[in-house]
Amino acid sequence: MYVSARDRKLLERLLADDREMTVGELAEELNVSARTIHRDLQGLESVLRRYGLELVKKAGVGIRLVGEKKQKQTLAAELLHLSHREYTPEERQLMILIALLEADEPVKLVSLANDLNVTVATVSLDLDKLEQTVEAYGLSLIRKRGYGVELTGSESAKRRLIGELLFRHVDEHEFLALMKETIQRRSDDPLDTVAEKLLGLVDRKKLAVIEQQIEQVKETFPFTMADSSYIAFVVHLALAIERIKRGEAIHFDPRDLQALQATREYEIAEALAESLERAFGIDIPKEEIGYMTMHLMGAKWRSRQGMVMEEPSLAVGMKAQQLIRFVSRELGVDLSTDRTLYEDLVVHLKPALYRLEHGMGVANPLLDQIKQDYAELFAIVADGTKQLFGDVSVPEEEIGYLVLHFAAALMREKKGWRALVICSSGLGTAKILATRLKKEIPDIVSLEQASVFEWKEKDASAYDLVVSTVPLADEAGSYFTVSPMLTEEEARAIREFLERKSAAEKRMRKESTAQRNRPALEAMKAVRRISETIIHLLDGFSLEVVKGRSVHELLADACRRLERSGVIVDADVVIEELRRRESLGGLGIPGTTLALYHARSFAVLRPSLTMYRLDAPQTVPGMDGEPMEINTVVLLLGPSDADKEMLAVLSEVSSLLVKDEQSLAVLAHGGEEEVYSLVSAHLEQFFDHYWTSTKE
Repeated sequence: MYVSARDRKLLERLLADDREMTVGELAEELNVSARTIHRDLQGLESVLRRYGLELVKKAGVGIRLVGEKKQKQTLAAELLHLSHREYTPEERQLMILIALLEADEPVKLVSLANDLNVTVATVSLDLDKLEQTVEAYGLSLIRKRGYGVELTGSESAKRRLIGELLFRHVDEHEFLALMKETIQRRSDDPLDTVAEKLLGLVDRKKLAVIEQQIEQVKETFPFTMADSSYIAFVVHLALAIERIKRGEAIHFDPRDLQALQATREYEIAEALAESLERAFGIDIPKEEIGYMTMHLMGAKWRSRQGMVMEEPSLAVGMKAQQLIRFVSRELGVDLSTDRTLYEDLVVHLKPALYRLEHGMGVANPLLDQIKQDYAELFAIVADGTKQLFGDVSVPEEEIGYLVLHFAAALMREKKGWRALVICSSGLGTAKILATRLKKEIPDIVSLEQASVFEWKEKDASAYDLVVSTVPLADEAGSYFTVSPMLTEEEARAIREFLERKSAAEKRMRKESTAQRNRPALEAMKAVRRISETIIHLLDGFSLEVVKGRSVHELLADACRRLERSGVIVDADVVIEELRRRESLGGLGIPGTTLALYHARSFAVLRPSLTMYRLDAPQTVPGMDGEPMEINTVVLLLGPSDADKEMLAVLSEVSSLLVKDEQSLAVLAHGGEEEVYSLVSAHLEQFFDHYWTSTKE
């Protein structure tokens, strides 16, 4: 079968959406006239008949591709593997860029022209358009007569360009499918599609080996990495190994590298590098380990437990609270008590801000749809980020993701069905679909998200509804396959399905699944661990006024006093850990007069919260790197083997330090009884929320 590049794009668009689309929509997307679309559609009818498909046209409504799902999949597969004798201008420019990234020496224009079946003049025009693209990454095109064309710039910039090209032009599900397919394919098979060409930049035989090495160190990861970040990390490592072998070196500022070497992520990257060195017989320099560390620090994570206790997260937590208060004021809806919203924002913002500060960027393929569906909320969040993150420019792609968190929070209080959303990443697409589901079906009250890698661990019977953006294996049971933006037809089918479920059946299932998913004994043990941690903190709480001592002196005295009272077994070990944490960055909380010194150590036997009021202000580095004056030191300690319940309580104490102006005023100036009342009330509220959630 042969179809032109434009016809192929038109077919792919019709196959991608079950809803009616107008000729005007198609013309705008393909950047041609409506008359051209009409002419192309007539020419495609014979192609569609061969696959048992037809175009149904409704006056005033639009055009829709109709036929059996299996036949649509067959046509889609044929288009994917079609030998491209003709490319669209965008695809052609991308192919040229890939060729330049692969090349070790200048490439002749005539060679590019022959490969793409176009003239040298066309290639020259394509290069004119590509110059602006590569300049945005700090790269340049060197073009000389008789020399050819060469892509020049730093190795890190080239890798960033490769990574972004992959994730911009290959969605996560397609990426996973192509990855599996290309691993099985012979290395000398031709790569015809743009997606396959992009994947050709990565040695597909190395991917499985890299994943094995990651599995060996995965348990040391602080949290579960989202699949989108996991895929990006695997691709980065494959690119790094490929280019290390070619002698392409990463250059790193020694000061930046030294700062990275003090982080937990560097320890993980170093262990992984040793494993990769053995597997591939190469030497990985420290600069490459630093680059791996940056990817880990910029990765998206799933778990929230304990994240707020880390000092960078506490600084982010303050920004999250400020953003929540800003949006609440603008909407006239109080979201400040939504614990899930706060924790989700901290988890999202911490790596997001790191990515932005280091120019790593993020893609958001459904940004236009988010802006259309949540226009008012998008404008409010954009205004909030501009006011609160003035030193960091937040792009619309990141704002789009933040909007989804707030949209989900606005729907959180509604009662009804339990649903599970599955997509290839378990994050971005799932979050969008979850938000659309709640918008279309307001009776959904509980909505979990999982990735394709995780769904086998889920008990489908625990949910009233399971929807997926990707096909699942046969043993997945009953579920709906839908598009990420959830068409009206898909929403209607889901509503009809839910309407057929009787209220009695739903109640019975909720009771039985509650027994399966939250065994009474385990739930009670978790509640006990929560309450024990709270009791330890409140029983040991004190606020002491300190006179004539520096911050380091009072911390040393405090640790020795806690050693005498049996809270810790070795004061010197804890003191050293506190100093180590301080060396990683400031501990003063910007916008307050508080500093949080905290540590988890084997020398700490039980959790402890104590506070120290200084008789005179002292200057310490803030978490934003700026010097600041403090009058109060908060000392928060926990055992190194703290379970998730204890970490949740410690994180809750940390979140109090950035909660609101009223709480900050009490912490900074209140007496011991007043501060104790504030802390105990805050932890009581947390316990009530936890206890209620165990009974749902």
